[in-house]
Amino acid sequence: MDYKIVGFTLGLLLVILGVAELVPAALEWALSSAEASNFFMNSIICLFFGTCLILINKSFERKINIRQAFMLTSISWLFISAFAALPFYMSNLNLSYTDSFFEAMSGITTTGSTVLTRLDSMSSGILLWRSITQWIGGIGLVAFAIILLPTLRVGGMQLFQTESSDKSEKLIPRSADIMKHLLVIYIGFTVLCALSYYLEGMSLFNAINHAMTTIPTGGFSTHDASFGYYESTSMQLTAAIFMFLCGIPFILYIKLFYQNNFGFLKDEQTIIYTAIVVVLTIIMTIWIWVNEDQNLTKSFTDSIFSVVSIITTTGYTTFDYTILGSFASIFFFFLTYIGASAGSTAGGMKIMRISIVAKAVSQQTNRLLYPNGVFPIRYQGKPISQSLVNTVLGFCGLYVFFNVLLTLALSLIGLDFETAVSGAATSIANVGPGIGGTIGPVGNFSSLPDSAKWLLCLGMLIGRLEILTVMVIFTPTYWKF
Repeated sequence: MDYKIVGFTLGLLLVILGVAELVPAALEWALSSAEASNFFMNSIICLFFGTCLILINKSFERKINIRQAFMLTSISWLFISAFAALPFYMSNLNLSYTDSFFEAMSGITTTGSTVLTRLDSMSSGILLWRSITQWIGGIGLVAFAIILLPTLRVGGMQLFQTESSDKSEKLIPRSADIMKHLLVIYIGFTVLCALSYYLEGMSLFNAINHAMTTIPTGGFSTHDASFGYYESTSMQLTAAIFMFLCGIPFILYIKLFYQNNFGFLKDEQTIIYTAIVVVLTIIMTIWIWVNEDQNLTKSFTDSIFSVVSIITTTGYTTFDYTILGSFASIFFFFLTYIGASAGSTAGGMKIMRISIVAKAVSQQTNRLLYPNGVFPIRYQGKPISQSLVNTVLGFCGLYVFFNVLLTLALSLIGLDFETAVSGAATSIANVGPGIGGTIGPVGNFSSLPDSAKWLLCLGMLIGRLEILTVMVIFTPTYWKF
């Protein structure tokens, strides 16, 4: 099989990465920082290897086949993370390559887990580079979910294709056009978010950085205390609004801005997602208000920010919710698994799949009561095939299986139960913080052994690429020509 298109695309991604590194390089140069040479050097490395790959693979078949697509999606995140780690590795932070790769993989997959400390006094260029990795990873994720995954028929995403790419709706028939409009909307959200933060009191630098990690629901911050550094109710509510908006399928924004089609109230994912956020926020608000010495406004702010942050897999924190007792810890732990909508920047199982699983359970229950009855499963008001339902059930089964497998692997390394379970969950769901004193909301991953960090990187990768995309290239069938 000809993989020249894979090499060409990887080269193009490396060139984009090299150009992106010029931004923190210019910032460090303007600040007369020694880190400027680090970023310039790494930019040259990326541009050199990227250009070489483009030139070597420039003669390729313009139509990508399914095998090439699986290989490209699996290799690209890994490849880009390996190069994105170099600015961390070659900086004055004295990080090992393991830690550097962990930080880069966490950024590119928009997970938000970190091994870095003393962020408040860290180089501006390094902080900006962390934010850029998440911003790039976020737009890549949305394009991957909307354009490629439906074609690959991974985890029931072919259903999302019928909702987002139905030519009868004359949405935008070509992938290039979809990507162009996605980019415009993504940049627009980022600018609007940065402006909102700036007007509410953030410095321009911090506003830009936090906007670049809010919109991709990544969660990297410029402060060790994360968003808790800003003791501003309006700022936290603004962050919650933008996180919530980015948990909605981006295809709905394309319909809104380019077709004047306000489809939010008709989209099943969005309705369920909104209902979950409202209900869980009310529950947690009441819990904090009753059990903690806080007024209702503060309880509501902490609740809605934390609920939205975790369900969208952003991972920002304003306080250590694990100190509220076992209920709060378990509450947010299970919230980790849900995720927001398919076609958004969020990770997790996704609302679409959870909805279909719930309907499948209801269908089986009805069949037990009425063996001769016919109970079709509907999504968006339309019946869906049993094969698609089985695909979704299979994906969710694999999701749980890999969580258990990764938990066991982390336990074998020597991690305690709480760290192993939440570490596996937070990496595969691409959330960021786990629970417990080590990797909880006020901790980080720096103290974990290198073997655990590599396993968590694998968890981030398979979680971000929807598991099956990675699994398929390890099957004997894939390599049969």
